[in-house]
Amino acid sequence: MGTIEDADRAVRAASAAFDVWQSSNVADRLELIRRMRAAFAKAAPGIADHLVREIGLTPMVAQGQTAMCLSHFDSIIDLLPGYRFSEALGDRIELVREPVGVVAAITSWNAPVSQMLCKAVPAIAAGCTVVVKPSEHAPLCGLLLAEAMAEADIPAGVFNLINGRGVDCGRRLAEHPDVAMISMTGSVAGGGAMAAAAAAGIKRIHQELGGKSPNVILPDADFAESITKGVHICMMNAGQTCAAPTRLIVPADRFDEAAAIAVAAAQKLVVGPPDQPGVTYGPLANKAQFERVNATIERAIAEGQPLLTGGPGRPSHVDNGYFVRPTIFGPVAPDARIAQEEIFGPVLCILCYSDIDDAIRIANSTDFGLSAYVETPDPVLARRVAGAIRAGWVNINYPPWTGAAPFGGYRRSGNGRQYGVWGFEEFLETKAIVH
Repeated sequence: MGTIEDADRAVRAASAAFDVWQSSNVADRLELIRRMRAAFAKAAPGIADHLVREIGLTPMVAQGQTAMCLSHFDSIIDLLPGYRFSEALGDRIELVREPVGVVAAITSWNAPVSQMLCKAVPAIAAGCTVVVKPSEHAPLCGLLLAEAMAEADIPAGVFNLINGRGVDCGRRLAEHPDVAMISMTGSVAGGGAMAAAAAAGIKRIHQELGGKSPNVILPDADFAESITKGVHICMMNAGQTCAAPTRLIVPADRFDEAAAIAVAAAQKLVVGPPDQPGVTYGPLANKAQFERVNATIERAIAEGQPLLTGGPGRPSHVDNGYFVRPTIFGPVAPDARIAQEEIFGPVLCILCYSDIDDAIRIANSTDFGLSAYVETPDPVLARRVAGAIRAGWVNINYPPWTGAAPFGGYRRSGNGRQYGVWGFEEFLETKAIVH
């Protein structure tokens, strides 16, 4: 693990490089991003294999994260040639967009490489220099990425990576006077701590934090298809996904039907070593997360929440490892702790609504607002409900993932956006020149 002194060295390197890189032209930046993409693509199979071992992803999820990584490069390669860094506003005003400066990118362990690249790539393309600090729970992924980037002939100091803990290295990066911006993906508690550490320096804070995403099953939806898909997406990666649809919101008069479908789907999931064929999801990423998820399940049972399937402890066929059974509670009141707090494990709550306005009220009843899901064949109704939900990323009928839409949250889910032009512009300042 790196030290505070190592963090200072990384910032010095990035700060010195920024003096030159901020003035680089678009052609040079574009050529660098292309070299970085080629270097990553070459290393990607090995990195994906490592994600299975270090994080416990299944190969399918690891390959999906590789595709996301490549999309971070591709969107910038498409965007950069035509981006207007300077434009006239009338006869007397010129608007100029300039790099914000040295960026500290502090990332999570559940999608570590994608999170590093979705920050570093647009920041470098904007003319910033970057210090990346991966999660201490996924340090080797960061080293593999750094080794790949070393093959891209990046100018010294433009891309820097330091492994370290959040409490020392992360805090030092947030406090450092030469860091202009913090871009962080992590928990609400971690995001609050980083923002507090950065506050004295009046830095730009860009955060993608937790979620408790609603999945609203409207009365005209195909329950068998919609609920089964919702359970699979919720439990994917052992529930360790910030956008997982962990609150299944169904009509009260069809709770029994919805619960039976959800339980049947969960009981068909296969939990085990992620590299084995047929496994749906593997273990939780670390001991602390395993203990936290099990404690949350035990507390919910003690509080009287109806357990429909699963429960604390490992699946019966597993006697070691951080494996957790797919667990469903329902019906759960909207204000129950298990329906309000992000669990980050394979746990689904089923909540009931009386009418569509009540479904929207329940969807908006947490402090989060990262993502949401709406299921109905009626496009007008889908748009009405999607528009009323306070979340930054709303999916209708499980569309395929796209890096062309901005991703980010409302309220305690963070501020700022990632992906596409919106993520790119997070790393730019706007200057007005008036004459």
